Amino acid sequence: MIYTLTILLIFQSLGEGCSYLFDLAVPGAVIGMLLLFIFLLIKKDLAEKLMPTTQEFLRHLSLLFIPAGVGIMVHGERLMAEWLPIAAALVASTAVSIIVTALVARWLQK
Repeated sequence: MIYTLTILLIFQSLGEGCSYLFDLAVPGAVIGMLLLFIFLLIKKDLAEKLMPTTQEFLRHLSLLFIPAGVGIMVHGERLMAEWLPIAAALVASTAVSIIVTALVARWLQK
């Protein structure tokens, strides 16, 4: 378990470092996940070693939504004031995600 946590924290730190160093708008955690994904594609045997611990994390994934819920409660007044742009962004991003997913699925089926 310590091995897996170390690997995950290393890649998150690398992602945060890249995001900070290059002043990217992409969160460091996303960059870290991308780096981990590329690394796992290269070292296929490492995925088997990480699987038991990551499965435990996935089992308790709902706990990670607690900070987001607290953030919504803390910034509730601001959300009420800016509900229209937030709703528009959610609808537009959902539509774009569905369209891109459909196009990629169609492309992969060929």
